[in-house]
This record gives sequence, C-alpha cells and structure tokens, in this order.
Amino acid sequence: MTDTTDRAASSALYRAVWRWHFIAGLLVLPFVILIAVTGGIYLFKDEINNVAYRALRIVVPADTAALAPSRITASALAAHPGTLKAYQPAPAADRAAEVKILGEDGLKNAVFVNPYSGAVLGTLWDAGASGSPAMHVVRKLHSLEYVGWFGNRVIEAVAGWMVLLTATGVYLWWPRGKKVGTATIRATKGRPWWRDLHAVTGVYTAGFIVFLALTGLPWSKVWGGYFYDSATALGLGMPDGYWSAYPASTVPTGEALDRTPWIMEKQPMPTSGTAPGVPAGIDQVVARVEGLGIAPGYALNMPSGETGVFTASVYPDDITQERVIHLDQYSGEVLYDAGLGDLGALGRAAEWGISIHMGQAFGLANQLILLLACAAMVAMCVAGGVMWWT
Repeated sequence: MTDTTDRAASSALYRAVWRWHFIAGLLVLPFVILIAVTGGIYLFKDEINNVAYRALRIVVPADTAALAPSRITASALAAHPGTLKAYQPAPAADRAAEVKILGEDGLKNAVFVNPYSGAVLGTLWDAGASGSPAMHVVRKLHSLEYVGWFGNRVIEAVAGWMVLLTATGVYLWWPRGKKVGTATIRATKGRPWWRDLHAVTGVYTAGFIVFLALTGLPWSKVWGGYFYDSATALGLGMPDGYWSAYPASTVPTGEALDRTPWIMEKQPMPTSGTAPGVPAGIDQVVARVEGLGIAPGYALNMPSGETGVFTASVYPDDITQERVIHLDQYSGEVLYDAGLGDLGALGRAAEWGISIHMGQAFGLANQLILLLACAAMVAMCVAGGVMWWT
C-alpha cells in the first residue's frame, strides 16, 4: 500500500513539474531566443567591428613611432571641432587611435586617426563599450533596454526562470530506473525526435545555461542591486575607505566612464585639488599611466569641469590586467589605482563571471564554447515550440 502511494505521489509530482516546465518554457521562449541570438553575436563584437569598420579601425603599421597624443587629438579636433572627452591610443601596431569628441551639436562621436600620420580616417557615433553603433543595438536588444526599466525586469525574470527551467528539465529527464533519460537522440522523426533533441541538448548544456543566467544577473536592477549592496556591506566588494583620503564628487563612476568594474559602478568619482593650477597636458598624463604599466587598449577620459580627474581604464581579455587609475588633473598625482587584485572576493568573482560571460577571459575557446551554448538554447526553444505546436 505504501509502495503504491509513493508511486502515485511521485507520478503526481512528475506531472505537476512537467506542466509547470512546459507552460513556463513557452512563456519565456521568445526572450530566451532573443538573449541567445544577441548574446552569440556580441561574443564576437571586436571581430565584427574590425571587419565591418575596417577602414576606420585598421591601419598599415609604420616603421616610425606613433605621434604624440596631443598631435593625434589635435588632428581629430581640427576635423571635428568640439570638446575632447576621451583618448584611446592605438591598442596594437595595426590599429587606429580613437578620439572621443563632444561636438557643438551636443552629440558625442568617436574619431579614428592614423597614429603614424595623423590622418583622420572617419567618424562614428560614440557607442561606448560596444565599439560601434551596430554592436550598441545588439547590446540594447540583449538587455531589452529599449523597453526601459520594464525590459530590465523582464530579462531579470527570464534569467531566473532559466535556472528553474534547467533544474526542472533535469528532473524530468532523470531516468528513475527507466529508459527515459537518454544521452543520445534515439527517435528518428516526429514529436519524439524533437523531444529527444530538447532533452539531450538541455542535459549537455545545463551547466552553461545556469552559468550564463547567473553571471548576467549582476547587471539587473533588483537581484544585481541586492548582490552589490551585500558585497559592499560584507566588505567583499570595494575595499574599505575607497575615497577616504580624497574628496569625492556626486557622479557615479559607472556614469562617468564607458565601462568600469561592476563593483565600482556606484562609487563616486574622486575630485582634483581645488587650488588654482594649470591642467596637466595629455602627453604628460599618457606617459604617467603608461609608466605605471597599464595594459594596451586602455582609454583615457578627460576631466569633467574644474574639479574633474583624468581616468585611465582598461578591460583586456586577460582579466587580471583590468585596471582603473584616477589622476589629479593639475598635479598628475595618482588618486586611486585599482586592479582586479584590489577588489574584494565577491567583486573579483563578479568580474571573472562577467568577463567569461562576454567571451573575453579565455580567448577564442571561451567564445566558441559560449556560442555553442547559445546555439543550443535556440535549438531547445525551437524543439520546445514544435512539441507544443504538434
């Protein structure tokens, strides 16, 4: 009697989980496809940008040294008058320098300059960390930012549901002593084939799906906000006394820079000394930060106003070289120099997770593995949709 009751209870639980998994899966299906497709594209944003905008980004290496930053930025400003906002030296011998200028029309543009000749190669609307307007659109679609706060909440909910769908999917697949859990697609056609495709693909990619969902959540408002506040409260985010030795502004670092370590985004930008002085020249500041050993590919943001600071930041594929350096705009004094090792345990974990999530940390292997995971998610959604339709 007990055995029969146990089997009945187990069967009822299985049917309940199956119904929940099926209905919830259908609800999030279009969003998972959107996330997977845009995420798969964005993994290769640098490669795509270099091909699509080759005439702007790629130059022929010269035997001569690159021009001084002051000459490169002057060339950009002569072609596109406005206010200099940021300068990115050529990250490699065959790459152009990038100068960001706030134009007189109020638009911020990225001007590409040949670092050897000073010739202006062209201009794009400044897309920040995305690198191009096209990749900016892909990134906005990936996070549903076009829909505002509501889109962010939807994506956050979908990420959470993906974890639950993965757990319930594994539960439904589990053999339980029967031949219902398979590691290969055994059916040859019809609905059983789509069922096997959905189940087998899900089992092999379950870990990747959960990883992508969890490492994407730090960008969300609710879950990410709680995680941020908890990491800070526990002393595992930013070190104590972040700006204790210097006055701080009311501008969050995340708003002032195109990209900053996630755990630093809400921290205020420092301010330069209030004593009258002549701002340091860009050549001097570039020499200073490069003398500190900052990795190639960094960008130097100009001071904003009389109390603003110079900020050099870099986020290379090698996450251990991630770095942010703030300098007083008058004295050139280093106000703060933070690398990955200076962050708390949760801050470092978040940076590693984000770097892997974006396909950076382990190069091409990282990109290809996550691309396969994205393709698997699309295949599972298609299979699930076909099962529902048939």
